[in-house]
Amino acid sequence: MNIETREEALERVLALEKPKCPHCNQEMQIWEVPQITCGDGLGWGEPFLFICFNDECPLFKGGWDELMEQVGQVSSYRCMNYPGTDNFELLPVFSHMGGEGQIITDESMAQQAAQEQAIKSGFSILADCYVNHDLVQLLKMTLDPSEPGRVRLKAAEMLGDLADTEAIDPLRNTKFGMAKLQDAVNEAIKKIHARCFTRECPFCAEIIKKQAKICKHCNKEVAGQ
Repeated sequence: MNIETREEALERVLALEKPKCPHCNQEMQIWEVPQITCGDGLGWGEPFLFICFNDECPLFKGGWDELMEQVGQVSSYRCMNYPGTDNFELLPVFSHMGGEGQIITDESMAQQAAQEQAIKSGFSILADCYVNHDLVQLLKMTLDPSEPGRVRLKAAEMLGDLADTEAIDPLRNTKFGMAKLQDAVNEAIKKIHARCFTRECPFCAEIIKKQAKICKHCNKEVAGQ
């Protein structure tokens, strides 16, 4: 049995004509379902739905008073449609902004496409770096915050396998905002030291030989440190 991927599901929904909300007759928007279960735990059944985000929709406007009166809850409804069907249901929301972060717009699609292209391009450059042993480019891509996170993670991993001790200072002196990337950089530094039989002086942080007893930079005893 073929299982539809999320990307394939989006292509299928994009090919459909957007339905109009039966409550306000406004065109509904594609909404990406949060990747969590809901209600009875069985999930939504679809990765993408059509939702009416018209704040003037009678269903949405009237839902606030209705639900406050019925259950004492500050919430309302938005009209929801299962793609390719005439099945319209109610989606509970708890603010005017509820669910808007998952709206699929032309802009968000363009941003996603640009990100995917940047990742593809980045991995292609990394492959060339591996073949050509281009450590300067690998270091640059690891440090560059404009590179996609996945590309920087892979670049850091490759530095651990290929770089020498000259890469350690730039890595140590950079603050990485992403914890996963920081961990990858720390691991890369460990691998470089292990491969080069070096370590960092506990007093002056300069790189010394692993077997050194006296640091050649600060002249302090480092044996057993």
